[in-house]
Amino acid sequence: MTLVDDLTWRGLIQDSTDLPALTEALNGGSITFYVGFDPTAASLHVGHLMQVMTARRLQQAGHRPLLLVGGATGQIGDPRESSERTLNPPEVVQGWVDRIRDQLRPFVTYDGGNGAVLVNNLDWTGPTSVIEFLRDVGKHFPVNKMLARDVVRNRLETGISFTEFSYQLLQANDFHQLHVRHNCALQFGGSDQWGNITAGVDFVRRRGAGPVHAFTTPLVLKADGTKFGKSEGGAVWLDKTMTSPYAFYQFWINADDRDVSNYLRFFSFKSREELEELEKATAERPQARLAQRALAEEITTLVHGSHETQQAIAASQALFGRGSLDDLSPDTLRAALSEAGLHTVTGELPTYTTLLKDTGLVASANEARRTIAEGGAYANNERITDGDAVPPPTTLLHNSFLVLRRGKRTFAGVERQP
Repeated sequence: MTLVDDLTWRGLIQDSTDLPALTEALNGGSITFYVGFDPTAASLHVGHLMQVMTARRLQQAGHRPLLLVGGATGQIGDPRESSERTLNPPEVVQGWVDRIRDQLRPFVTYDGGNGAVLVNNLDWTGPTSVIEFLRDVGKHFPVNKMLARDVVRNRLETGISFTEFSYQLLQANDFHQLHVRHNCALQFGGSDQWGNITAGVDFVRRRGAGPVHAFTTPLVLKADGTKFGKSEGGAVWLDKTMTSPYAFYQFWINADDRDVSNYLRFFSFKSREELEELEKATAERPQARLAQRALAEEITTLVHGSHETQQAIAASQALFGRGSLDDLSPDTLRAALSEAGLHTVTGELPTYTTLLKDTGLVASANEARRTIAEGGAYANNERITDGDAVPPPTTLLHNSFLVLRRGKRTFAGVERQP
């Protein structure tokens, strides 16, 4: 398959300016493309992976990525449907720019003829005066076309500031600047950016340059109607200090069977043949969650590295009695137990009966005793036989942790603090 054939099969092209022309450009040799990320938080989240992975695909096909982090646009904010964004201080935005640039580095390569380049639109927007911007950029934007943009039209009744209204000009100018500076011929982004992207294509044309191309990837929606990229604890971040590698791995393991085939096409770099075989095997043995496991391992390795991935896999097995808890690092163990519920005890530990109740694994002491009598309670994967016994200090993992489990699949953690 050609690159465009592969992107189309994976469902990665929703809109494009001219698909035959785009296909010809991508098949005709290496071109330079760009995709942008605004620093609206201290980290990217899994929702950004759609663009990050697509950039990686294009580079692997021989094209040159420009990864733009919006030091300028991040201070303005793309209009959203609900209300005005809160403007963050420039120094905060700059700190986020630095963090996000570091997060983007592992996804692409920076060597060779199509080596990636990290760019910041503050480099050309910052030195531009208001007069220059209005004359050189604003003159080319009919207000009636800007008002026709859906998000702007929807905000007219509740109000929209000139600051957010002008965002489209800033992003369009980015495309022109990158075309002039780097011969950039293609921009892509999420489908919610289609208006901004086509404004950039039109602006490049109005400035007498081009031709240039554009496409968008679809919005990823979960089968149950909830927003992709969210877990019970909120957004699933790429920064491991904000979302642990274990929690990141579990996000993909817990993917709905109805969603996992799409996720594999969007985010996996396995071939079409491999994915179709995996989808077939998953349909035949859904309880094995083969697709989820393959996806979780591949993406976690790409984002967090093989060591963290193997720790996450080991934790998933050990917590349910299928591996050794002793092999888990303190950070992995704490992260895993925090996801399930981590109960803190200061000083001496109480009895197993009390711990089972305090961690929420049972509703009462009587239920704890009954569970123990029936052989369904475990501490560090060893069956508990005496509910009135106190866990000896030697059983604590890393001198701090105790893993309690009820039955095969319900567990919680205890952390003893001095």
